[in-house]
Amino acid sequence: MLSLENPGTASRPAPSAILRDSRVVAVLRARHAKDYSPVIEALRDGGVLSIELTLSTPGVFEELPLLLERFGESVEIGVGTVTTAAEAETALDLGAAYVVTPITEPDVITACTRRGVPVFPGGLTPTELHTGWKLGATAVKVFPASTVGPGYISQLRGPFPDIQVVPSGGVNIEDVPAWIRAGALAVSLGGPLLGDAFKGGSLTELTARARRVRNFVDEARESL
Repeated sequence: MLSLENPGTASRPAPSAILRDSRVVAVLRARHAKDYSPVIEALRDGGVLSIELTLSTPGVFEELPLLLERFGESVEIGVGTVTTAAEAETALDLGAAYVVTPITEPDVITACTRRGVPVFPGGLTPTELHTGWKLGATAVKVFPASTVGPGYISQLRGPFPDIQVVPSGGVNIEDVPAWIRAGALAVSLGGPLLGDAFKGGSLTELTARARRVRNFVDEARESL
């Protein structure tokens, strides 16, 4: 755990070993959370082991305990699109490994840091991102990342040299190496990774895309 510089604030939850190794978060959205299981299995087989279940999908809280039981410790499952402290507390009570929010909401961040669970608040401007980091975020989610590009990380680290960043929104598979080389803690991928998997598409092809992402990550890390 890293201590925040500001006195009186909570300690900063560290990223999991899974995330530090895999460096990819798969963002899942579907018609209902009951559709998640085979997709998670396909992602796991391709080496993408950090899974974000978004609350914009119905049934996430009902299905989360079942998914945790099925997949055990082979993947880590977090809850995303969290916008209130109550949602964060429910996710944590049900066993979420981490919480992701598209906004910089202090109550959500505090709910997680108090319990030592990684939290990734979203923002775009330096003020938003610094606020989330100062409050104890594990890393800040630059959203939408396609608006700024990988060079934004070096710009942020001018005034905020220690800030950790996860780009999300509009990140394509081919963009992954540039973000990793720029210093991103991880990359967050939705549609470009998932493709048509929730519409009857090939899960074998999904696994192949996941492996491609992991290969990109490994190659980018080796080049650093």
